Amino acid sequence: MNSSVSGAQAERADRARAIDTVRAGLARRYARERRFRFLGLLAVVTSFVFVGLLFISIIATGYQAIWQTRIRLMVNLDPEVIDPEGKRDPAALSAADYGGLIKSALFEMFPEVTARTDKRALTDLVSSGAAYEVRQRVIEDPKLIGTKEAVWVTANDTVDMLMKGHAERNAEGGAAGLQAKQVAWIDEMIRTGRIEKRFNSTFFTAGDSREPELSGIWSATVGSFYTLLVTLLLAFPIGVAGAIYLEEFAPKGRWTDLIEVNINNLAAVPSIIFGLLGLAVFIGFVGLPRSSPLVGGIVLGLMTLPVIIVASRSALKAVPPSIRDGALGVGASKVQAVFHHVVPLALPGMLTGAIIGMARALGETAPLLMIGMVAFIADTPGGVMDPATGLPVQIYLWADSPERAFMERTSAAIMVLLVFMVLMNSVAIVLRKRFERRW
Repeated sequence: MNSSVSGAQAERADRARAIDTVRAGLARRYARERRFRFLGLLAVVTSFVFVGLLFISIIATGYQAIWQTRIRLMVNLDPEVIDPEGKRDPAALSAADYGGLIKSALFEMFPEVTARTDKRALTDLVSSGAAYEVRQRVIEDPKLIGTKEAVWVTANDTVDMLMKGHAERNAEGGAAGLQAKQVAWIDEMIRTGRIEKRFNSTFFTAGDSREPELSGIWSATVGSFYTLLVTLLLAFPIGVAGAIYLEEFAPKGRWTDLIEVNINNLAAVPSIIFGLLGLAVFIGFVGLPRSSPLVGGIVLGLMTLPVIIVASRSALKAVPPSIRDGALGVGASKVQAVFHHVVPLALPGMLTGAIIGMARALGETAPLLMIGMVAFIADTPGGVMDPATGLPVQIYLWADSPERAFMERTSAAIMVLLVFMVLMNSVAIVLRKRFERRW
């Protein structure tokens, strides 16, 4: 009996040790799970923090480009200078000496400035594009000729930096790029309300310029539009057609496997390789115009094509086989089953993939640099054959400029580019949610 009691006690002791071992193991596993979840949450929070810091840095610098310093001048639109013959000929109005009128208005504002060097320093406060602003106003309304008009002209970028607090005043009373007497004149204009920061419509309506205060994103935006238009017209139909053929009609074999592997490999090829292809083939061999949206669109279309094919094939695979079988069962041909039943159901996924691919193409810079779209383009392109640049390339050019005023324009252009990309990705999400079918 004693031996049976001892055996039972030993068995209970073994069971207790086993339970303790299991509990200890569970505790360790739960602890590891908690650590893993904490590390995952920490990684997500860290990512959001860095992305937030990036956006805050861009917005804090870029929003200032929306405001531009302007100087209020009482310009005497002398008919003897603008239109001495009185014919109101647009060519004569365009050729008038508006710069001289602006100088006269400045000298009238500060009559005590008489020395030649002082006059030159005074006129340097106004942007070189101020004469074009006055000219444009006269051309739009010739009735102003012979009157004295209050005109807000664009100030020089150094004045703009001082007004925005980016140029610190030195011990002599001057500032970065400004003499002490120029700062004194600016202070006098501030006191009399003749200088202030106003909405910078030029940033959204003008093209590129050597002068920061005159530069804008319009020509680059139009160039990106034409480039993406060519990309869409080339990549979407070819990509969808290739996906339909490979998924629905192509016989499974060694060649189709090779094609699929190469499509997947092309999706991972660095974008600059496509730029080299465009430079060598479409510009060097075919002879298409350099720096044109046509070449840029073809290059970006080739780069986007694998993405659209992969996304379209995934959308076709998501359609249940019962749809195909049902269509074939009621007498439809293979082509009718695919194009009348399968493709309409897969189209939302195809559109989503195409939009995401276009959003990626919108932000590409390297291929456009290789085909010459990095050139200085001030005029707005009128078509796909005209010289143009893109918004990402414009950002690259401004970021490489030494002037401090270009820094805020670089950040503002990045903000615009991010807005476009967010809108395109939002459209893709809406399309997927709106037309997605649950099987």
